[in-house]
Amino acid sequence: MPDLIEIDGSKYEGGGAILRMACALSTITKNPCRVFNIRKNRPKPGLMPQHLAGIRALSQLCRGRVEGDEPGAEEIKFFPGDGYQEKISVKIPTAGSITLVLQMLILPSLFAPSPIKIFFNGGATDTFFSPTADYFCHVFLKILERMGIETEVTIRKRGYYPAGGAEAEVVVNPSELKGVDLTERGPLLKILALSGASESLKEKEVAQRQLQGVREVLGKLKLPTEERLDYCPSQCPGSQLCLVAKFANTVIGTDNLGKLGKRAEDVGKEAALDLLREQKSQACLDKHLADQIVPYLALSSGKSRITVSEITSHCQANIWLVERFLKGNFEIKDNIISWNPS
Repeated sequence: MPDLIEIDGSKYEGGGAILRMACALSTITKNPCRVFNIRKNRPKPGLMPQHLAGIRALSQLCRGRVEGDEPGAEEIKFFPGDGYQEKISVKIPTAGSITLVLQMLILPSLFAPSPIKIFFNGGATDTFFSPTADYFCHVFLKILERMGIETEVTIRKRGYYPAGGAEAEVVVNPSELKGVDLTERGPLLKILALSGASESLKEKEVAQRQLQGVREVLGKLKLPTEERLDYCPSQCPGSQLCLVAKFANTVIGTDNLGKLGKRAEDVGKEAALDLLREQKSQACLDKHLADQIVPYLALSSGKSRITVSEITSHCQANIWLVERFLKGNFEIKDNIISWNPS
């Protein structure tokens, strides 16, 4: 058996992203890993329920095993298996983020011999400190499509903080990752504004008011905009907003969540102002997508180059991780990230 790759979870931002990506890369390379100091820089270090659900789902997916997967544990050992389970079920008893668990599962699923079906019972489609489901589908997965990746996401039921209770199905098709050159946006085609809320907030017109906040910021610029709103059943009240700027060669996005005591109009204004800041950078990928795409670049054929609005600590952490598992190196010059395979 290969030696354990040692990963210090306190590096850079010191959150759960290091754990997720280390185990995903371990599955792909078949190199076992030991992750210690898990979430060391968080107010409550160690494994939370959503991290446990993700690690156990990944070990089920690759028929591997985990040592130390207990609530609050600050160290685990992950041993990838030799095969793939075609169907897995992920039960998240809290409002843990489904999209963060998918960050761990999609990448290794691309290397399976047949499509992987993932069923979620519980958890949140839209919660704090993670991409909303709409951002995940309309921004992240759209960039993956440019790399030859086909993934289908069906949301049966939305889940919000604090109750969770979401239901979703995901199909990941085996794919050969193609390198990309995302350095020129091309002209803006339109901005898609997706506003949604639980049915209990319909009388208060929360989804409409979020869109009104967007108009108050973007309306003055007379940008081509398409609006969509939706109300859905959920176990507790909640709302989400996602803005997607579609260019000829790329997409960038921002999202925001409603919360108790916050005006719905302000949810829209904040997301719109964030989008304008991202547009001003002229980069092809927004700061939230930059770190998520890094491992895909390294696993694709040939060289890849992207421009990003900001190189965050999450991005630096993923660059460091990828170089621990794969042969090659990233080059960073200004806001351009390039992967050079060796």
